[in-house]
Amino acid sequence: MTTAPTTSAAGTAVDTVALQPLLNDALIVLRAPTQVWSDTTGDMGSAAVHGIYHGDVRHVRALTASCDESPIEWISTAPDGASRAVFGGLLRGVDDTTPDPKVRLLRDRRVADAVVSESWTLHSRVDHPIRTTLRLRLSAEFAQLHEVKSGHAVARPAQTRIDGERIRVDAGAQGLDLVAPGARVASGSDEIEAAWEIELSPFGEAEVGWTIELRDDTLVVGSAMAPARWDAATVAAGAPDPRLARWLRTALDDLDALRLVLPEHPDDEFFAAGAPWFFTLFGRDSLWAARLVLPLDREIAASTLRVLARLQGTDDDAQTAQEPGKILHELRASALEIPGEGIVLPPKYYGSVDSTPLWVCLLADAHRAGMPDDEVREMLPALRRALGWIRDHGDSDGDGFLDYIDRLGTGLSNQGWKDSGDSIQWRDGTLADGPIALCEVQAYAYEAALAGADLLERFGEGADAEEAAFWRGWAADLKTRFAETYWVETPEGRYPAIALDRDKRPVDSLTSNIGHLIGTGILSAEEEAHVAALLRGESMSSGYGIRTMSTGAAGYWPLSYHGGSVWVHDTAIAAHGMLRAGLADDARAVVDGLLDAAEGFAYRVPELHAGDPRSHSSVPTPYPAACRPQAWSAAAAVVCLTALTPGA
Repeated sequence: MTTAPTTSAAGTAVDTVALQPLLNDALIVLRAPTQVWSDTTGDMGSAAVHGIYHGDVRHVRALTASCDESPIEWISTAPDGASRAVFGGLLRGVDDTTPDPKVRLLRDRRVADAVVSESWTLHSRVDHPIRTTLRLRLSAEFAQLHEVKSGHAVARPAQTRIDGERIRVDAGAQGLDLVAPGARVASGSDEIEAAWEIELSPFGEAEVGWTIELRDDTLVVGSAMAPARWDAATVAAGAPDPRLARWLRTALDDLDALRLVLPEHPDDEFFAAGAPWFFTLFGRDSLWAARLVLPLDREIAASTLRVLARLQGTDDDAQTAQEPGKILHELRASALEIPGEGIVLPPKYYGSVDSTPLWVCLLADAHRAGMPDDEVREMLPALRRALGWIRDHGDSDGDGFLDYIDRLGTGLSNQGWKDSGDSIQWRDGTLADGPIALCEVQAYAYEAALAGADLLERFGEGADAEEAAFWRGWAADLKTRFAETYWVETPEGRYPAIALDRDKRPVDSLTSNIGHLIGTGILSAEEEAHVAALLRGESMSSGYGIRTMSTGAAGYWPLSYHGGSVWVHDTAIAAHGMLRAGLADDARAVVDGLLDAAEGFAYRVPELHAGDPRSHSSVPTPYPAACRPQAWSAAAAVVCLTALTPGA
């Protein structure tokens, strides 16, 4: 949405502030990298997020259906999986005078890769013919995704050409074709239109339809063509809780629709991070989503590993935050600019401190889950490079802990999963100064070092045995130093700090980050049980999941992105660790809160929700700008299945 002037009480023009679109009331139908956002009638244009997107460009800003002879009174919205929705409306202006409505319109929307289509079916139960005209109007835009996200969307100039029942709109690298069989098509200064004149016989039915074919020559990702390797209905049927069954049906369908590939390797799938802003490869997100889904699909873990290994860093380049052996953070078709924040991320950006150890952890997990030996062996060069990055580049200041700092000041200031600018706070609300050494990154590195040593010993040769011994010693040293350095004591108890700051001081906020330590081995069994109990305590558990920050911290706010909200994947990672640590009762208690949250969101859980306590609300409060579906939020349902399945 572009910034528009408004008028003050004195009558003078005042510039409004451009804001990020809110998403909680909008409806999405998707098949990555294509997505359609609308209101619950199916129309688009009344909210800032509305439109038809393909890749990183919003091709269509507004789209409406109308009838010349009657208002359409929409009465139903029926999603059917991730890629279809059916909207039902009444046309009482052409109905008879009896109380029951007898003329209905069903609007069936389907989304596929680069294609959006709708069929409009009129049904009549009146005893006389009906003549009416249905109209489709749409406005093309071709605004960049990051502009839409920041509230600064700018329409690109385009040329329109009519060829029979087809309208072609060309904006250079992007374009679209509207195909409307049987319609009169027309083009105005800022919108295009298709109109169908319909003669409906008594008690009759008539159907018309249209298709929009989308084009973006700059796309760096494509849709997965093979069917998903799971059957959502079968998996859901095995769930021991009816809420979990419904969540699994929705979550697995969303994960299916979020599968992407890189065009040069169309058989290697990975999960897009989420809609609407992250329909691309994200190292951390794609790795965690694959890891959490591993009990259902080993192959997407293996293919995610291969995709990221091909993009592994080779050079030391401050502009892209690339370093030899480092795993990618984010892949885009063009630079990502965030207006007002001074952030400009290059198309291939490596600014995450955790993707590299997480890559090693996933490789080990995939091997244990049955990834074929020859496929694991093919990953050994990438494994050696990833371990090399942990040893040679992950520690920028030589204190023995992995850390990060934005070298140019135009990248992400925080490079763990909590990547907002204010996410690393002291308990008094003061922001910590970098370089920042996050607690969970040390845990990932510890796990990666031991797992990497095992893989080198099993699959390597020659010098790999020596390397394996080095990494076991390195891990033991890290565990000792972590225990000596990270633990703090505050009025909230004793727990690991979220991070070390520039001066090697432990940043003393109680946060959900400590949940990621459980099950990695960096804590003792007693410490894991203690941390689990803290996370289940009143200050950290909202009843709908684990808060990102304790209510006892000065910076706590339930609608803060990373300072008091609840992220479903974050809570699921803690439960995942509890299961690995043998804390099954704690895991099941955490899962019960997640199931209540899923029920409150009609089983399509968003990226995050407010940290308000359950005692304040019978349903979780939305974080209104939260993305949905989000791959790792959907993958949390699989963790819940594991926790609640006997013998897990």
